[in-house]
Amino acid sequence: MKTHSIFFKSIVLLLVALLTSCSQKTGTSSQIDADSATQAAVSAKQSHHLSAEEFSRLQNRAGNIKIIRDDYGVPHIYGKTDADAVFGLLFAQAEDDFDRVERNYIWATGRLAEVDGEDALFSDLRARLYMTTDEAKAAYEASPEWLKALCDAYADGLNYYLATHPEVKPRLLTRFEPWMPMFFSEGSIGGDIEQIPLAGIRAFYGSEQTAKQQRLASIDTQSHFDVREPRGSNGFAIGGELTESGNAMLLINPHTSFYFRGEVHVMSEEGLNAYGAVTWGQFFVYQGFNENTGWMHTSTRLDFMDEFVEQVEERDGKLMYRFGEAWRPVEVSEVTLKYKDGDKYSERTFPMYHTHHGPITHAIDDQWVATKINWDPVNALQQSYIRTKQTGHKGFREMMNIRTNSSNNTVYADSEGNIAYYHGNFVPRRNPAYDFSAPVDGSNPDTDWKGVHTVDEIVTILNPENGWIQNCNSTPFTAAGKFSPVREDYPVYMAPDAENFRGIHAIKMLTDVKDLTLDKLINLAYDPYLPGFEKLIKGLITAFDNNQQSLTDDSRLKAAIDTLRNWNYEVSIDSTAMTLAHYYGMQSGLTGANPSKFSDAELIDYFGTQSPELERLKIFQTTLLNLERDFGRWDVPWGDVNRFQRLTGDIQQPHDDAAPSHAVGLASGRWGALASFGAKKFPGTKKIYGSSGNSFVAVVEFGEKVKAKSLLAGGQSGDPTSPHFDDQVKRYLDADFKTVAYYDEDIEKRAKETYIPGLR
Repeated sequence: MKTHSIFFKSIVLLLVALLTSCSQKTGTSSQIDADSATQAAVSAKQSHHLSAEEFSRLQNRAGNIKIIRDDYGVPHIYGKTDADAVFGLLFAQAEDDFDRVERNYIWATGRLAEVDGEDALFSDLRARLYMTTDEAKAAYEASPEWLKALCDAYADGLNYYLATHPEVKPRLLTRFEPWMPMFFSEGSIGGDIEQIPLAGIRAFYGSEQTAKQQRLASIDTQSHFDVREPRGSNGFAIGGELTESGNAMLLINPHTSFYFRGEVHVMSEEGLNAYGAVTWGQFFVYQGFNENTGWMHTSTRLDFMDEFVEQVEERDGKLMYRFGEAWRPVEVSEVTLKYKDGDKYSERTFPMYHTHHGPITHAIDDQWVATKINWDPVNALQQSYIRTKQTGHKGFREMMNIRTNSSNNTVYADSEGNIAYYHGNFVPRRNPAYDFSAPVDGSNPDTDWKGVHTVDEIVTILNPENGWIQNCNSTPFTAAGKFSPVREDYPVYMAPDAENFRGIHAIKMLTDVKDLTLDKLINLAYDPYLPGFEKLIKGLITAFDNNQQSLTDDSRLKAAIDTLRNWNYEVSIDSTAMTLAHYYGMQSGLTGANPSKFSDAELIDYFGTQSPELERLKIFQTTLLNLERDFGRWDVPWGDVNRFQRLTGDIQQPHDDAAPSHAVGLASGRWGALASFGAKKFPGTKKIYGSSGNSFVAVVEFGEKVKAKSLLAGGQSGDPTSPHFDDQVKRYLDADFKTVAYYDEDIEKRAKETYIPGLR
């Protein structure tokens, strides 16, 4: 990488811009009207309350950075130092979608009620139960100097963006602070803390009763599956013995909300050269690659958090909780939270209670419950950043020793030919005599965590003989076929993950694979087969065949069954069978009985093999009636109802059947689709529109030079007026991946705009 030469090119570019005072854009560079830019910037700094000294400092710092936008708007950010690169990264993110950057920090720092109103107070309270603003500031101050420098650069980049873009009106955050990343240290917004239900917090802290009298709200256990698209991701690592080139390959395939992460490339003269997906507002590439290593995270189901039932009593006017034979004081504090109340702000003060297990998050009957999670933001941020600069598996494995990536698995490949898998990273060491899948007795010292398992003790795979590794949020005990780890070798809490249909599909596709190229890997990752429907639809057909003599003569029913009988269980735009199967499956999940509280995958299997046959037929008849009601016919091609639509840059996208949209030949991961497209109805629609699933996707080959292809749902920008708002839609529909510009010479060929932050 010619970082030094590129940095000096940026300086030359700035001087040329200042000398020529020309705003014309030509070819691969931007010529800037310096006078007008400076004037606008001065006005901006005043509107965003920056002192002249601070603005001058940020302006000078921006001179160390260059941003090149390629033909798809992907920012390639060059910085003199890592911190300079972070400055440029946050500036570029704000250019692409400031609203999402701001929203993530409003949520993470516990200030959502200030924009969304009183109903969001308990989301804010949850955030503050785990970290107060003062604690975040203290964590920042306790950080190593290099991490403080990155946090400083994060704040500087965003503040400089606001100062140079006076037209941007933040909903709340007019100034970003370097301690804010401490609230948002996981790569996925939400992370561990989002696992804690708000219903319990609302019931415990929201009542006007005394704390001792508060109860967990009675929550009806849902007997049907969750109609939301399953959350998760796919990661495949392929050894060189199975590729045409002899090089290792990696599939990076997160299934997230659309427009959840942007695509970036960030570089510095200190060795940073990472490409991939960054969650809006974070300063590290979360899922991606550098020249030598690649990393993909999938959500894990391992037990990384616990609920401790506390024995709390009031003694001598103080709240105390029992631990062993001793009584300890409950830590009691207060937090005052603002919330939007019409056109003004109101405030509400809440108590907060903590034991050594963590904050009290809810109650079960009369007993308080503390929920313990991993909360180590300084180390979490360090691990997330250090990951992006590793040059081989040895360093990557050492980085994993930090052990703070608690809610994710890691699929890995590198230029040395290694492939690896880590099932989780943060795994509390527990007494196996107790069932930690349920709340445990917090007064019993034997239930306390006994430290954290070493990386050597967790479920790992390194270079299996079969030459491939897969994880689709499924069990690690099938991740490498017959060379997978053995369940009996590990505590139950370490890997309770069940198999799912995506995992079954992945194993089917990877078994006996050979001579893979990047394009063949893409084809594999987009295979149209849907294993979830094999048992479900075969069970429906069996029910019809066994009961057709007792059924009222219904030519429609027979024709629909015949359509399914002739189906190959593959999704396509033209398939009417796909429409029937999807709507039947969803209707089964909504109204079919679930006597054993099965998981989604188990429930689909049950509906196909064990549910009453007449119930299956009744549900299918309801499905046909619903299709006719909504679309005038039951035999509707899948692409007519399954649509992609991006109308605005709103975080909560509107959808409209009357507005333009695109047919999509993908399906829900629920049915085993590797390329997931989670679609649903929205208010006022009859068609279903994708809102999650395949978002950023990349395939990477590691060799003498790294090669990669990528795809992003919609486009890089959240601005509907930008050409990069929807310039990848057709590629998305066709699974037509773009070639990644990684090396300087490729970036320069693809460059459409070159500028220094603040001078665009």
